[in-house]
Order: sequence, then structure tokens, then C-alpha cells
Amino acid sequence: QVQLVESGGGLVQAGGSLRLSCAGSGRTISRYCMGWFRQAPGKEREFVAGIDWSGSITYYADSVKGRFTISRDNAKNTMYLQMNSLKPEETAVYYCAATTLLRRRSPNEYDYWGQGTQVTVSS
Repeated sequence: QVQLVESGGGLVQAGGSLRLSCAGSGRTISRYCMGWFRQAPGKEREFVAGIDWSGSITYYADSVKGRFTISRDNAKNTMYLQMNSLKPEETAVYYCAATTLLRRRSPNEYDYWGQGTQVTVSS
């Protein structure tokens, strides 16, 4: 199985940018499709972005299209989420996850999860 560790969260002003990283260990992440999710206090975990095994297919939640970019570097066993033009309502814990299935948006369809990294966007 693969272990996932997120990093790169922090405090940023509205309109600012952050780059999250998700480092894999144990197994190569190239075996998996990957995704980013987020969960705000009192809310359900929601899909943010997904990417296929090679990085040639990416897909996003409508709310982040044009502002967020998901990518991966399988040689470094790492996935990324570049977040631009951040909004206060996007304050949440951001999680990376791995699945063997393509184009999945439900958390239930992902098998492996990181511990999360906090992103706080101030107004």
C-alpha cells in the first residue's frame, strides 16, 4: 500500500496563492490515480481535483476551475495542487488521496489518504 503525506498549507490572504504537495512512500504513486479533497468544519469532505496515472487527464470541481491546477511528478513520487486566487470560503483541511479507478470524485472511491494540511484564507 502507499502512504501519503501532505505539506504546504498555511495562512494566506484572499486572492493569494499556495502550492500543496502530496508525497508518497511505500509504493510508487504511479500505480494510482490521485485526488485532492477538502473539508471545512461542519461540512462534508468535497472533491477538489483529480489526475490520472500519468498526469495526462485532469479534472476539477466547478468551483476551482481556472484557479487550481493539479499535477504530478511520478519520478519524485509527488503530486501537487497549485491554488491561485484563494477565497476565504476555501478555508479547510486539504487531503490527498489515491485510487486505482479513473475519474472518481467520491471520497468513498479512494483507498488511501494523507493526514491533511490546513489552509486558512483570511479576508
